[in-house]
Amino acid sequence: MKRMTALFSAALLSAGLITATAHAQEDAATQSADQAQATAPAQDFSDAQLQQFADASKEIAVLSQDYTKRLQEAEGEEAQQEVRMEANEEMVKVVEESGLDVDTFNAIGQAIQQDPELMQRVQEMAQS
Repeated sequence: MKRMTALFSAALLSAGLITATAHAQEDAATQSADQAQATAPAQDFSDAQLQQFADASKEIAVLSQDYTKRLQEAEGEEAQQEVRMEANEEMVKVVEESGLDVDTFNAIGQAIQQDPELMQRVQEMAQS
């Protein structure tokens, strides 16, 4: 159980990286984050969306470990920024290939942080 929680924590941190980078390039970072937090609990996600989230989260957790190592090894701010941008692109690709858009992925991530029962459902989906 602790392992799965750690997995989703890593994935959610990765999702945060996606959101932070994407919204940093826009001028609406705070507004979008506030909207996601405000709407996440009210949304009703389908089992298919939750399964897509679980599958993408597992892949993102692996990517996150790889890119964390690469980030630590990168020398200089420019090299670190390149690693961050590459990581962001790869994570967005994983999310989109799962069938979700980044906003839905992040909304599910927000929702499971606020709803222990939903988190349990997603963890069970990730294990199967």
